[in-house]
Amino acid sequence: MILDRRTLIAAGLSLAATPRVAMAATPAVSRFPIWPATPPGMPNPPVVDAFVLRAPNGPADNIAWPHIATPMLTVCPAPKPTGAAVLLIPGGGYARVALGREPSPVARWFASLGVTAFDLLYRLPHDDWAAGPDAPLQDAQRALRVIRARASEWGIDPTNIAAMGFSAGGHLAARLAARSALKTYEPVDAADRQPTTIRTVGLLFPVITMTQEFAHGQSKRELLGRDADAAKAARYSAELNLPADMPPTFLGHAADDPVVPVANSIAMFQAVHALPRPAELHIVETGGHGPRLIEADGRAHPWLARFATFAHRHGLNIPGDDS
Repeated sequence: MILDRRTLIAAGLSLAATPRVAMAATPAVSRFPIWPATPPGMPNPPVVDAFVLRAPNGPADNIAWPHIATPMLTVCPAPKPTGAAVLLIPGGGYARVALGREPSPVARWFASLGVTAFDLLYRLPHDDWAAGPDAPLQDAQRALRVIRARASEWGIDPTNIAAMGFSAGGHLAARLAARSALKTYEPVDAADRQPTTIRTVGLLFPVITMTQEFAHGQSKRELLGRDADAAKAARYSAELNLPADMPPTFLGHAADDPVVPVANSIAMFQAVHALPRPAELHIVETGGHGPRLIEADGRAHPWLARFATFAHRHGLNIPGDDS
């Protein structure tokens, strides 16, 4: 299915105006483009937004985006905000972005704890954006700046923002955390005066390396192309060249992950720990890749509770176990 920009914006406005039964006590959900006009580096011919159903008989909002022309944020405001916020970055192997139009279950879980959550729909390198492999990072940096610029709308403390990424989104979240000083685009409005630092970062079953034998082949191929040289692979390996002020980093992975080997999380933990900076790694015996993080009854995966405790310990205003 193909959607133009006007249709997407109208859909976002409709979401903001329509009450949601599951969030009746919550401020209105909204969805909006993060760039005021066309994102930087639009190719010719231009990219057109497109999504596909992830399962033929699945829910209507169980979709993924193989092409993104209009990067978006979906906001899930907290009913009782603590002032904290989290930017959630979904995966898809950089071949697509697995994200619906409604707030994700993880976003709703964070909101229930008082943390306003933002799901990011970001651009993909295979659409030939001028920034190439940095197009997703442009969107992640821009999203943080927009959240900060509009923080008062959602009762957010602009210094109290975390990020969490999943699978290939974990790679993007790790680069966002490590590359806050990297200028990836020219400013387009006042929001771009905001910083791109974060309080802490959570990486769940993340893609990390582009240089080692346990690199995720699809993510590397989609991000860097088939013929990336060693220097380029090193530049985009999230565990290399970390800054001395790397944000506290939480990692969760399953030992039996058949898609993204657990060695990715181990490599990232070792790199952050060696700086030395705060790092915590939780490996479970079984779970595969992309386990369900929120059960039908609302119970959260232990990784989420452990991240909340870790983030609380490192200054994010989120309920956490102090024991």
